[in-house]
Amino acid sequence: MHNDRFFLNKAIEIAKENIDKGGGPFGALIAMDGNIVAEAGNTVVLSNDPTAHAEVTAIRHASQKLKTFNLGECTLYSSCEPCPMCLGAIYWAGIKKVVYSSDRNGAAKAGFNDRFIYDEILLDPSGRKIVFLQLNDERSEEVFRKWEQSENKIPY
Repeated sequence: MHNDRFFLNKAIEIAKENIDKGGGPFGALIAMDGNIVAEAGNTVVLSNDPTAHAEVTAIRHASQKLKTFNLGECTLYSSCEPCPMCLGAIYWAGIKKVVYSSDRNGAAKAGFNDRFIYDEILLDPSGRKIVFLQLNDERSEEVFRKWEQSENKIPY
């Protein structure tokens, strides 16, 4: 618990410093075995990259540093509850523990309301606000068959 508080405070400091750099008010870090592996602030506007949330960027840095896509031995610390995109990245990275401070309601009050995304995820693609058009093509199924038969595949 002591390490959790220490690393969470560091993530909050990253968020504060990130505002001074022109970034968004979010900070995250990834720790393993009591050491910081990677840290990042939100750079969506600075990098013109809508996926450059602090959590996603920290995951990218940690994966590169550790040379693995599986961060199952790591903990992610974030100044705020991860948004739906970051939540997906956390699951894909195999992270088993996330410690955060502010929640989605606090983020919404500051102008970062993700409620519509949570709501859209629950809908069938045909009922979403963004048009999702599925065009079936046999070749796309061939890609999965090729993957299933590949001797070089690394499951994830």
